[in-house]
Amino acid sequence: MEAQLQELLPFLRDRNPQARQLALSGLLPQTAKEAPHRKLFFAGLQSGGLQKAKDNDVIRDLKLLCRDQLSVSHDAFRALVNLSDSSMVVNALSEPSFLEFIVSYILNPHSILADLAAMMLSNLTSSSIACSIVLSMTIPVIITKNFPNSAYPTQSRCGSCAAPVPYPAGETKNVPALPLLVDAFVQGASVDHEGDLSKRLRKGDLHFLASVFANITATPTGQKFFLEPKPFNPMKPSESIEYPLTRLVPFTEHKDVIRRGGVASTLKNCSFYVAGHKAILSPDTEKVASGSSIAASGVDALPYILLPLAGPEEFDLDDQEKLPAALQMLPSDKKREQDPAIRLTHIETLLLLCHTRWGRDYQREHGVYEIIRAAHEVETVDKISEHIERLVQLIQGEEPSGAIEEVETNDVTTSVPTPVQAPEEDEDDEESRIEEV
Repeated sequence: MEAQLQELLPFLRDRNPQARQLALSGLLPQTAKEAPHRKLFFAGLQSGGLQKAKDNDVIRDLKLLCRDQLSVSHDAFRALVNLSDSSMVVNALSEPSFLEFIVSYILNPHSILADLAAMMLSNLTSSSIACSIVLSMTIPVIITKNFPNSAYPTQSRCGSCAAPVPYPAGETKNVPALPLLVDAFVQGASVDHEGDLSKRLRKGDLHFLASVFANITATPTGQKFFLEPKPFNPMKPSESIEYPLTRLVPFTEHKDVIRRGGVASTLKNCSFYVAGHKAILSPDTEKVASGSSIAASGVDALPYILLPLAGPEEFDLDDQEKLPAALQMLPSDKKREQDPAIRLTHIETLLLLCHTRWGRDYQREHGVYEIIRAAHEVETVDKISEHIERLVQLIQGEEPSGAIEEVETNDVTTSVPTPVQAPEEDEDDEESRIEEV
């Protein structure tokens, strides 16, 4: 069987698209994690030491086939999503030019396979190499009113994403990629799955970008990106500014578990940035500076953290008045977050936001105890219950004498533990990778 599969490899470069498609369809099942002949794709890959991993012929061919016509590129993307659970393949795919194509492809609203590309980027950014590249990446765009945010990413052009007609006029300019990814993520949430594909703003919902943001914010640089004020529209820097995290927090109760789980992890990781705690908790009616002299409206994240933890319970009037407006008078059919990992993430975020006296006081004054007390009564997971009890001790316990009122530091590693989702490559982390079989 292996010899027969080896014979298919040269056809990945055949001039006939049907030959490429047949060869790829025969090889695709072997990219799954438990496939018996998966090692075929790893032959010749170098990893470890001081050298960057190099492509072998198969990985190089699959990267090129991602730009092929739709049927071929679909299987090529699927193959690389499956294979990118391996550190060797991740390192080989973390090439700046290939990452630039993947990001540009995701940003183009006409990209039919944008969701597969987002899945791949999620796997790749679990590596510190790819993560740092995406954080500093700029992509070439042409300013045009015919695209969301007035930017056509020129490197997105390929067989499954044709160039617009007429082609946009104007000069190409390089712009930061990450703000555009945030915009695309927000736009993806409005995709109508029941509607006509040709009439949608975007062809993909881009839920897996939430996992990309979670990976990125496992680094101090990523945390600072989401907690430093930036223009609402990256293509119009003169417009009003906001914290990028503000655009993500409304999705903590989104119906898709990938989207809301990734946003919850992003919010938790940003909470390791102690200098940003006031910006995270403060309401959007207040201007707050976060580790810089520039102030912007607060993120007002507390209601979005508490809503997934809240149920249909009724509170006394005095307790009700403490709650944020969004949590007052919840309907009788209000349900808590069903995923225990996401519930735990939100409790851990509240614990991190207790790092300063100001953060503890703010939570005391805004009904956190009332919500988590009710959540504790119905919680069935011991680990979550233990974290809730620890949170109650911090909020309801007496403050120690001489407690530090505020932490004036931007270096989270000197103040709090390292984020649990830090993107360091380890074979033990491969279980968490996305597989698209």
